[in-house]
Amino acid sequence: MSYGNNQKRDYYEVLGVDKKSTKEEIRRAYRKLALKFHPDRNKEPDAAEKFKEISEAYAILSDDNKRRQYDQFGHAGISGRYSAEDIFGGINFEDILRGFGLGGGMGGFGSVFDFFMGRGGRRASRQDQAIDLRYDMKISLKEAATGVEREIDLKRDEQCPKCGGTGGEPGTPLNTCPNCGGRGQLRQVQQTMFGQVIRVGTCPHCNGQGQTIETPCSECRGKRTVREKRSLRVQIPPGVESGSMLRLKDQGASHQGGKPGDLYVVVHVKQDKTFERVGDDILLELRISITQAALGAEIEVPTLLSKAKLKIPAGTQPDTVLRLKGQGMPRTRWKGNGDQLVRIRVKVPKKLSRRQRELLEELAGEFDAN
Repeated sequence: MSYGNNQKRDYYEVLGVDKKSTKEEIRRAYRKLALKFHPDRNKEPDAAEKFKEISEAYAILSDDNKRRQYDQFGHAGISGRYSAEDIFGGINFEDILRGFGLGGGMGGFGSVFDFFMGRGGRRASRQDQAIDLRYDMKISLKEAATGVEREIDLKRDEQCPKCGGTGGEPGTPLNTCPNCGGRGQLRQVQQTMFGQVIRVGTCPHCNGQGQTIETPCSECRGKRTVREKRSLRVQIPPGVESGSMLRLKDQGASHQGGKPGDLYVVVHVKQDKTFERVGDDILLELRISITQAALGAEIEVPTLLSKAKLKIPAGTQPDTVLRLKGQGMPRTRWKGNGDQLVRIRVKVPKKLSRRQRELLEELAGEFDAN
């Protein structure tokens, strides 16, 4: 859901609060801004849009579950997951604003809720609720380095192609729901000792559609969606990290024939037998002989995509880490690649031939003499 600008601002920034703010601090911040931008008080042209913006931010951050999803995924965790009814329906804005002498009137709108929904107070239908899907994909470290295109299969509910998501047989009428009058929701107002309590629920007669089906569609039998198996090609970019989430817009499922949600592909990079990933670098443990460590050597070592020559300096100590520049993972945040780190492990022979023992004893004598 978006008001005014396509580029939505951070909800915490909108209310001028910190991400660690308590619910009471968020409530106080909203009340202060609502007093400033309420259309009954502020006649500036953009006041109404600002009031909607701060009210949306408050509705999300005052709900523990929605706030948790927003903190984890940003606006992608909210957009498409909730209708306007889901976001605003559980909050009694009239009660919050009445404490400042602001009633339920909204300059020609029936209530604050009707103001958010539009004139007449018709709320967003359950049909507008999109369903996001998740797909977990495993790839190798090499595929993470080069990027890979994969084809995935998934089953999802899609808008019925025959009835176009209406649920009715083409050519037959859809009737206005007599229970809710076409609104899709039922609203109950109760007076309690604490004030007015408003409860909003989906109309059970039409299941939130506002219309009843006279003749169900023969394809979807009135469900408005059909179950389909789809194959999609997913492009995994080079340098992707394990746990990364790729969003495929409008590739999720449809709820009751409405707009489809998004598909989130979660990438899991499998452990490699040779290399360990350390950020943008990769680590290789290399075992060399005592003589190679003492005398130095040039050794061919494996890299992620090929092989490279590594120079071992004379006198290299165990656990020394050498570096091959640019032989690591592609960087996703800036240009270039990370490095390949090579940790040296020195092999100590467990068994010696007679000649080897004689030479080592002779060498030990040389060292002791010095």
